[in-house]
Amino acid sequence: VVNGQKIWTSGGHVAKWMILLARTDPTAPKHRGITYFIVDMKSPGMTVRPLINMADSHEFNEVFFEDVRVPKENVIGEENRGWYLAQTTLSFERSNIGSAVGARQNIEDMITYAKENRGNGRSMLDVNPAVGVELVDRYIEAGVATLMSYKIVSIQANEGIAPGHEASVAKLYGTELNQRVYRTGMKMLGLYSQMDNKSAGPEVPLRGRMKYMYLRSIANTIEGGTSEIQRNIIATRGLGLPR
Repeated sequence: VVNGQKIWTSGGHVAKWMILLARTDPTAPKHRGITYFIVDMKSPGMTVRPLINMADSHEFNEVFFEDVRVPKENVIGEENRGWYLAQTTLSFERSNIGSAVGARQNIEDMITYAKENRGNGRSMLDVNPAVGVELVDRYIEAGVATLMSYKIVSIQANEGIAPGHEASVAKLYGTELNQRVYRTGMKMLGLYSQMDNKSAGPEVPLRGRMKYMYLRSIANTIEGGTSEIQRNIIATRGLGLPR
């Protein structure tokens, strides 16, 4: 029987099932005494409340549990050892391959726009060479992020283990890169960057998605474990530094 609250439940408003970590031994230390469950989202006693982010989109939710009964067979792994399973789950999420590829595709769109957008016969790159310099930096960084993700995929495939601090490196680098990419896009488009897809038309650069992506990128460094958490993991587990 579960009582409590879970926050930042991605896709909770459309999901049929959810992962739940619940404390099953209140006397155990911090990362012990937690059990990993799979829960039916239609279970009596569950309430899903939307969390709207600063980009005005709905991906996250908070979920409330009031005497929610979860069958014993819905326990994944061993009782009271759910945190270790969660670390494995998180390492797959933090491998970041989708984000790395998405960043590269957006940079390529920005490069195409910079070359093809012309005024008085001159491209944006002719008028402001600094735009090209920033786009080159972002393009190189996106390549680095992709290679980091490939390394993690190789660890998973060849060694059959869940990556540890390597996943945190990819997650940290990739999500902070997203912020740099869309900051570059906002500077490149100037006042046009404030137009969004709701005002979409032929005059709106890149179909008005830059404003949304810039605002949405802030959440990238929070979801899946904040940048501060990733740095702590890299320091302690990767570099062997003291806590």
